[in-house]
Amino acid sequence: MEPSRQEFRDAMARLGAAVTIVTSDGPAGRVGITASAVCSVTDTPPTIIVCMNLTSSLNPVAKANGVLCVNVLPADAQELANVFAGFTGAGRESRFEAGSWSTLITGAPVLEEAVASLDCVVEDVVEKGTHSVIFAQVQAIRLGAQQPALIWYSRNYHPVGVPG
Repeated sequence: MEPSRQEFRDAMARLGAAVTIVTSDGPAGRVGITASAVCSVTDTPPTIIVCMNLTSSLNPVAKANGVLCVNVLPADAQELANVFAGFTGAGRESRFEAGSWSTLITGAPVLEEAVASLDCVVEDVVEKGTHSVIFAQVQAIRLGAQQPALIWYSRNYHPVGVPG
């Protein structure tokens, strides 16, 4: 028998993941969301996947703009994560009033205080169930200060890592 939706969600809650803010900017506008479904695919060429709900505000924008940036959050950025998760009521554009932003190659917003930022072009999109799986080739990387990062585990934020 197939696991229930709730059983699957409970199991996935036990899989810790980096908390990121994924952004895009271009002809379709500027938008950013908090996401934890980001994973490396290959280092040659450097490629990642970003999985996002079909109903996410970022989904159609990233596809139309053809660019995105994955900003890995430091452990002290829980408030910023909540802003981009939509928990504070901040609108699509006003979310960018939180944090300091710049750009690298693609024009997608890069968070200055990020532990790492991966500036990407969208290479391919696969629709599966309720989500899009976006394959994105990394064009530029900015590494921030070495510091603990923020993860999502058991439906809550946790710091992880100690610079060594």
